[in-house]
Amino acid sequence: MNDLIQIFKKSLDTGFIDKSILSNRDYQPELLVNQKIPPRKVLSTLLHELDQCSEFFISVAFVSTCGVATIINKLKELDARGIKGKILVSQYLNFTQPEALKRLSQFENIELRIAVTGNVHIKGYIFRHQNHYNLIVGSSNLTANALSTNKEWNLKVSALDQSGLVVEVVSEFISDFDDSLPVTHEFIKSYEKVYESQLLLNHKNTIQSTDDSELIVKPNSMQVEALNNLKNLRANGKNKALIISATGTGKTYLSAFDAKEFNPNKLLFVVHRLTIAEDAMKSFKRVFGNSKSMGLYSGNQRDLESDFVFSTIQTISKADHLDAFDRSHFDYIIVDESHRSGADSYLRFLEHFEPKFLLGMTATPERTDGHDIFKLFDHNIAYEIRLNRAMQEDMLSSFHYYGVSDLTIDNIKVDNKSDFRFLLSTERVERIIEQASFYGSDNGITRGLIFCSRKDEAIELSKLLNQRGLKTVALTGDSTEDARVNSIEKLETDNLDEKLDYIITVDIFNEGIDIPKVNQIIMLRPTESAIIFIQQLGRGLRKIDGKSYLTVIDFIGNYENNYLIPIALYGDTSYNKDTLRKLISEGSRMIPGSSTINFDEITKEKIFQSIDTANMQQLADLRKDYNLLKYKLGRTPMMIDFIEHGSRDPYLFVEYAGSYYNFVVKVDKQLDLSLSKQQIRLLELFSKEINNSKRLEESLILKLLLELGELSVTELKEYVFKKYGYSVSDQTIESCIRNLNFEFVRENHNGRMLSVREKYDLDIIQIDNGKFDFSQSVKEHLIVGHFREYLIDSVNYSIHEFNRLFDINLWQDGFVLYRKYSRKDVFRILNVAENPVAQNVGGYLVSQDNKHCPIFVNYHKEDHISESTKYEDEFVNNKEFDWMSKSNRTLKSKDVQSILGKNGPIRLPLFIKKNNDEGLEFYYMGDVTPQMNKTIQTSITNDSGKLLPVVKMRFDLDNPVVPSIFNYLEEKSVTEHPKTDKKVNIVHIQQSIDFNEDVKNPIPLYDFYAAAGSFSELQSENNFTLIEGPENSSDKNYFACKVIGESMNRVIPNGSICLFRPYNGGSRNGKIMLIENRNIQDPDFNSAFTVKTYSSRKEITEDSFKHESIVLKPNSFDSSYKDIVLTEENSNGMRVIGEFVSILKPE
Repeated sequence: MNDLIQIFKKSLDTGFIDKSILSNRDYQPELLVNQKIPPRKVLSTLLHELDQCSEFFISVAFVSTCGVATIINKLKELDARGIKGKILVSQYLNFTQPEALKRLSQFENIELRIAVTGNVHIKGYIFRHQNHYNLIVGSSNLTANALSTNKEWNLKVSALDQSGLVVEVVSEFISDFDDSLPVTHEFIKSYEKVYESQLLLNHKNTIQSTDDSELIVKPNSMQVEALNNLKNLRANGKNKALIISATGTGKTYLSAFDAKEFNPNKLLFVVHRLTIAEDAMKSFKRVFGNSKSMGLYSGNQRDLESDFVFSTIQTISKADHLDAFDRSHFDYIIVDESHRSGADSYLRFLEHFEPKFLLGMTATPERTDGHDIFKLFDHNIAYEIRLNRAMQEDMLSSFHYYGVSDLTIDNIKVDNKSDFRFLLSTERVERIIEQASFYGSDNGITRGLIFCSRKDEAIELSKLLNQRGLKTVALTGDSTEDARVNSIEKLETDNLDEKLDYIITVDIFNEGIDIPKVNQIIMLRPTESAIIFIQQLGRGLRKIDGKSYLTVIDFIGNYENNYLIPIALYGDTSYNKDTLRKLISEGSRMIPGSSTINFDEITKEKIFQSIDTANMQQLADLRKDYNLLKYKLGRTPMMIDFIEHGSRDPYLFVEYAGSYYNFVVKVDKQLDLSLSKQQIRLLELFSKEINNSKRLEESLILKLLLELGELSVTELKEYVFKKYGYSVSDQTIESCIRNLNFEFVRENHNGRMLSVREKYDLDIIQIDNGKFDFSQSVKEHLIVGHFREYLIDSVNYSIHEFNRLFDINLWQDGFVLYRKYSRKDVFRILNVAENPVAQNVGGYLVSQDNKHCPIFVNYHKEDHISESTKYEDEFVNNKEFDWMSKSNRTLKSKDVQSILGKNGPIRLPLFIKKNNDEGLEFYYMGDVTPQMNKTIQTSITNDSGKLLPVVKMRFDLDNPVVPSIFNYLEEKSVTEHPKTDKKVNIVHIQQSIDFNEDVKNPIPLYDFYAAAGSFSELQSENNFTLIEGPENSSDKNYFACKVIGESMNRVIPNGSICLFRPYNGGSRNGKIMLIENRNIQDPDFNSAFTVKTYSSRKEITEDSFKHESIVLKPNSFDSSYKDIVLTEENSNGMRVIGEFVSILKPE
């Protein structure tokens, strides 16, 4: 307790006396505010405090339904953990919403009361911890805006249990709480009448005070910006333009405003559905009034004499209709949803007309199916506003997203292969209703959309929900236009006797439908596309009077593409895994406005697992994004273009191909970018070893030398200090020269590890008389335009990324707190002369001069690793870390002595990754200092049971770990990975099996067969029977299947039943493997298999290897069977399933 008192006193000194005094930040007083840049929300602190407390007390004047929505997931967690709380609200001005009281009343752990007398205007949040309280007092009520967007001041202070402040605040709360009324069902019912009568009165007064002039539609600030851009394009002689605008941001009104500016005699507005044409015409009438005549051209309606014609593409694109119009009949043509313009009907229509101005509008230009939509509009993008930006500008309704774990029945979870019966089981339907009721809607009157994965599922689900008292209808592609219109009207009607609760569909509402009153969306399908996710979310984001927010409930199963959820929600299309992990860890802080994103523990882990296992470098995806940006720009994109346009992280192209130049040459065959072998190798080396953005100095030397022609060491140091605020040492300059000459990185050459400089005889740069200077060979290379262009692009990318992640407040002598670094990066930044061999590093390596020892920790270690490396490394709290040395170490060991500082001052930077699924990089957690009184010699057991000496020490972290990173690293698996024993096998979700106890060593014999030839036809691999296997085979998860064909008949006769062991990694070369090729069109339900001898040739580097080629070889007496050669293009969807063990039963 005395230690805690001293910590508190230092924190008070920092907060109230001198900010330069170092102390524990957790207990320092803090001003809590909402701000856009950098993102800060009062809500983030509130959620953290709720998560960490042992009891909580909240007293606010007002509570709204949207306020409860921001914390309802956390309250649910606290209820499950048995953490109790008291909440006191007031009836002051009748602002507290009855629906909010209903939501809070759901929780058994919360005692809810309301003050009904007096002008209560309190805003206080009290959190009890083990020995202290944290208090937040200020201006924020329990509303979404007050916690996320409003200008608010709240002071957070910490005080010990027996402090005068705590005693006074808690006593005041208890006194107020005792004087108030319990919130019962009866109270809510009576208060609801008071609230609604006041609401009606306010609404009536609003209508009476509304001036007719207020009904005039005027462009908002973003539309004004877009209109100016369109005007400038026309002033520069352009006659085509494309508007990219998120659903609900007013594209139609924008086009009307621009048409008014253009003032055409004849205007044509083209859409793909009649209802949209009718809505567009209404919008134009509000802008133009009676100054222009307007009519429809669709089906049997032919208002050809109108000034402005609103038509469906299905009608006007027909040849006989087009022939009725002169090419220049319309001055101004608008194409809505213009991402469809690649279709033949649109192309035919666009080729016919020659307007004075053509405007395309779309929310998703990416849906081009290979067509260059941007080219149709001459690559003139007049304006672009995506969902994230629209939310920042408060153009859309806020939303509260809840990712909830899908149902598990008898340990069976929903995944991509779930069959129809499971999706509509009684338990799952009940869970859907339960979650929809728990999260509710803004006003308690739900008007919802449910998106399913299949048509039959939607139809049957509607029947089941109707049987349980809900009013729903299923709409599919078979539904008529009248049925759709009628259903939408019923969903939006104010007549509650006729109102639908839900429309259930698959994808017909993805776009082109306007249902502003939708206030709840339920997603019952895997996220296969971020674009479709946004389109479906967008159905409920349109603003309308009376709607406070949209509730989104996403049932997340074991889907492979769960990583697309954060991409869609946060609008980050970089496909950078670390960025996605950070976004999920930060939660709602990184989402604009008062919207929130909430996951339960299981769904969060599912998304993290999906991120870990996702391949972000598939050639098909990289090629698609490259071509899309190329279409958008109308030229070959460079790395920096991907950043400027918010596209895929361009370093993914480098990781895939070795350099961005290599990738461009691979996918863009029409370009003539020929370089010499040495120039290609240099671009690879600069891209991978220098310009990876982890250290600035090398890239900056290249940039300034390329731009200025000359650069001195002094000029470089001055530039860095002036722009970045830190000093560059002479040792770092020396290290930079070694790195730029590629002396640091080493490669294998004839069994020896040589520096790359020595291996390839490179000479890049030197310092003469205090000035950097390229070698003559490099100067000659730089004359070649393409080499120079791609080198500069690589340099610019590196510096841009360094700048984006640099923060002088997080900078610690070469490293940025919580940025990720590989071991190689760390040693380069520490100015080590050559990259150490990985085996010599392990978990740490003391430098030869005892100046530094970076420590690398894999936090959650796999079960299968050697017992002698299962070190007990763990956080004690966010300021202390327990760590173990390598085995066979004592307190007297040289490396232990160095770490303890006995051989002189030493720097100990700590790097941690959550697990090996995260790859080669570690988060920099700051430098650490060992606590001498917490350093002991102990022992661990090796695999054979022998005790090995080891030293355990406790480190103090120089910087307490921020909550988002700390919680992410600490989170342990809450879902069990499939394991098998003699009685339990891994089965697909379609089945449950009772195992026959009479079968000895039971193993599954799958019904699919593997082709010893080419790949077998598509099959469903769901069913199996149990057969007797060899001794202990069931313990090893062996399985069996039949092999058909003659291509392996030297080893496996046609029709043999063969035994396989699951492939869990390791060398495959020369082994007979069972290989699966998942059908690209239908990856969820069918597979194809082959059995072949696996052969690969690999290129080995210091850190990793990559396959040069993979060949599946036959082994047959029949020489007509040929090798199957796998390339990047044809191996997408292939994976190794098992390794051949033996033949169980020859045919």
